[in-house]
Formats: sequence, C-alpha cells, structure tokens
Amino acid sequence: MDKTMTGNGPDEPGFRPWAEYREYPPTEMLRRAVALREDLQRRRSIRMFDDRPVPREIVEECIRTAASAPSGAHMQPWKFVAVAEPATRRRIRVAAEEEERHFYEHRASPEWLRALARLGTDADKPFLEIAPWLIAIFEERWGTAPGGERMKHYYPTESVGIATGFLIAALHNAGLATLTHTPSPMKFLNEILGRPRNERPFLLLVVGYPSAAATVPVLERKTLDEISVFL
Repeated sequence: MDKTMTGNGPDEPGFRPWAEYREYPPTEMLRRAVALREDLQRRRSIRMFDDRPVPREIVEECIRTAASAPSGAHMQPWKFVAVAEPATRRRIRVAAEEEERHFYEHRASPEWLRALARLGTDADKPFLEIAPWLIAIFEERWGTAPGGERMKHYYPTESVGIATGFLIAALHNAGLATLTHTPSPMKFLNEILGRPRNERPFLLLVVGYPSAAATVPVLERKTLDEISVFL
C-alpha cells in the first residue's frame, strides 16, 4: 500500500484525501455566512432558566460537535463532565457561591464590580440548581501515554477555548440557552466531580431552556471597524 495512506510507523498516522470538503459559489457562501451570523447574534447569556429536562442525547451530540474542534498536535486536551444529578448540582452551587461571596466581598476591585453591575450579577447562583444540565469543562494539562509516562499537551488552553466555542454554538443551534460561569478558583470542581490532578477546571457551562421571565441586559456589540483590520 501507498505509505501516504497508511503511515510509516506507529507515530505516523498517514493521510487520506479530504472528501468531506464542500465548496459553494460565492453567492451561496455569502448567504450561509450571513445566516450563521444572524443566528448566532440571537444567542445571549442568560441567568434565568426553566427546570424543564433536556434529553441526554441532545447534550451528547453537542459535546460530539465540541470534540471536532482543532487542537494543538491533535492532543484533544479536553474533558466534558455533564451533570444532571440534582444532588451534585446542589453541591456545585454551594461551593461556587462560597467562592463568589469571597470574590464580591474581598477580591473584586471597585472597577470590576462596576463593570459587572450592568449585567445584574451577584454572588447568588440559583441557576446552578435550576438548569437541567451543568457541563464542567476541564483542560487536560498533560496526558498519559500507553506506557504510563506523562505526555505533554501543546496549547491546551487555546484548544479547550476553541472547543468550548464549538459547544456553545452547538447548544444554541439545538435551541438551548447557555451561561458561561467562571467562579474563581474552581478547584472545588475537581473534588466534587472526582477529576484527576492533571485536569484544570476551565469553565462551567449552564445549559437549559430560558425561563418565561428571562431578561437580558441591553448591550451594544462593537462594530466590525472596531474589532477588525483588513490589509
């Protein structure tokens, strides 16, 4: 066989033609780009969730989408822990609110608190129990080779950040609302969820349906000229 298809050893996976690529005429490319932009611009972070259940299969499919993200040296340094169990969500809420109270009362600067005030946030996080799913996203700082030795991961933070973006977009596409929650520090997630020490909590994603009473702050996004430069 051609070695470009099979590789030349255990560390060389080989290559194959990229048959999945789809090319579109420029008019269709623009239409698709506009449609995706308009759909994702509807996405908002919310803090008021309904307690209606969400089938596990939907969450699984969205995590599969997240796992299609690129990663440094294809190490895939992510772990998604999806939590529906009420008792575990309760433990997470209690621990997160303890850290949040310390943040608001001691660590946050006045400038930071002013920036958060317009979002209506405080140390109380009832959504951590109300929403049907919490997805704790962990960054694997290193992996383990088949022989048991430590295996370096390359660009794990960047890789997990990209995968998280894929996950948020997938959940929105499925018709679910999300909130990115980052209590600091988040080491309590390792203990509650039984994660090993090579995994660093990256973000806690709250997932579910928005409540009928959900509101969002009135915010303005930066314009294209403010966020981009074309040379």
